[in-house]
Amino acid sequence: MATSIKKIVAASLIGTTIEWYDFFLYGSAAALVFNKLFFPESDPLTGTLLSFLTYAVGFVARPLGGLVFGHFGDRVGRKTLLVVSLLMMGTATFLIGCLPTYETLGPAAALVLTALRLVQGFALGGEWGGAVLIVSEHGDTARRGFWASWPQAGAPGGNLLATGVLAALAAWQSDEAFLAWGWRVPFLLSGVLVLIGLWIRLTITESRVFQEAPPEPRAPIVGVLRHHSKDVLVAIGARLAENISFYLLTVFVITYAKQTGIDNSTVLNAVLVSSGIHFVTIPLWGRCPTGSAAARSTCRAPPASGCGSSRSSRSWTPATSWRSPWPSRSACSSTA
Repeated sequence: MATSIKKIVAASLIGTTIEWYDFFLYGSAAALVFNKLFFPESDPLTGTLLSFLTYAVGFVARPLGGLVFGHFGDRVGRKTLLVVSLLMMGTATFLIGCLPTYETLGPAAALVLTALRLVQGFALGGEWGGAVLIVSEHGDTARRGFWASWPQAGAPGGNLLATGVLAALAAWQSDEAFLAWGWRVPFLLSGVLVLIGLWIRLTITESRVFQEAPPEPRAPIVGVLRHHSKDVLVAIGARLAENISFYLLTVFVITYAKQTGIDNSTVLNAVLVSSGIHFVTIPLWGRCPTGSAAARSTCRAPPASGCGSSRSSRSWTPATSWRSPWPSRSACSSTA
């Protein structure tokens, strides 16, 4: 039995929100306490840099997660891989909440923290593309952009949730209590959130487009890079400025504010408000027309990272089959 598009969107949004909650929670904790908990032997500047270095490791793992999950998602299904990614992310985040600090494990604590961060990045790399794909494949052509914008809204949704929990703790806990045990609470809370996400995701089905599509080639990434390497590089470049600015305003700003004397509660509340605005505006942009329905159904965007391919070769998706002939530049001009 086919799952309604609204249920698919809800399942994708909740799943991506939970995974982004885990991903952003690490960034906020890295800015607030990880330098003191895992690198106490270093001076404050070096400890902060080392803390952010473990945070950056997650970005290295994200493309690898996209490649692996995209490859197997085309074979065994989006739903299965989305469940796996959610379990991986939730388990890694919960274990961070249980992790002994430098005081107990010494330098090994930072190594385990880095390994868990790698798992987080790997899982998120598979989650993001898969969630957008499953919504795109279920959605109708006329509103595909709007439906597919909701999983993307999970990013500010997760940041909203993570920052909200940290802001609440900062409001009623002393700095000493937060450093001693309070920072663990949001990470342990992830275990409950993942169970909710799993319960919802296990109720959805694969799209008819996916079920009726012919099998993909053995290694679709080879075809993507061979025939569309320029498109992949352009897509990566297009995201650099936006992504760098985003993380400066959501993660680095917390450390900067601390150095200028602003208390944690104030800066977390500021990020909380901005995340709320971000969450509302993404679906609004998704409603904006980008051309005629006919143009959207024939013009397919190039793969955002080359990390997977859609079996819906007749409709727009973020990652498309490398076997499909691409329309000319003029054919897509109405979508620009």
